[in-house]
Amino acid sequence: MSGTDTPAATDGLSLQMKGYRLSTAEILYHMPDHPGLLQSFIWQHYDIAPKFPELHRFLDFWVENIDGPLHSVRVARYDLVTPGDTRFTDAWMQIH
Repeated sequence: MSGTDTPAATDGLSLQMKGYRLSTAEILYHMPDHPGLLQSFIWQHYDIAPKFPELHRFLDFWVENIDGPLHSVRVARYDLVTPGDTRFTDAWMQIH
């Protein structure tokens, strides 16, 4: 990726070819007006495991600009590009 490209600005397949995978984070944070209550926020983006630089960039933005203090972050990722399944058969057919 060049300096101006971000994972959001590039199509998904080319990102996956570069090692990015669809990542989902459940972010629990304290509500600013009611610190005893937790609110859930779901973040989904292409990112690279295990360091998750895009998620860290988002969380840094959150801490600097959003009033709700973070409680916890749970991350999952899914490999959309996987090796194809190959199955061999024992049957052989001849058509004319």
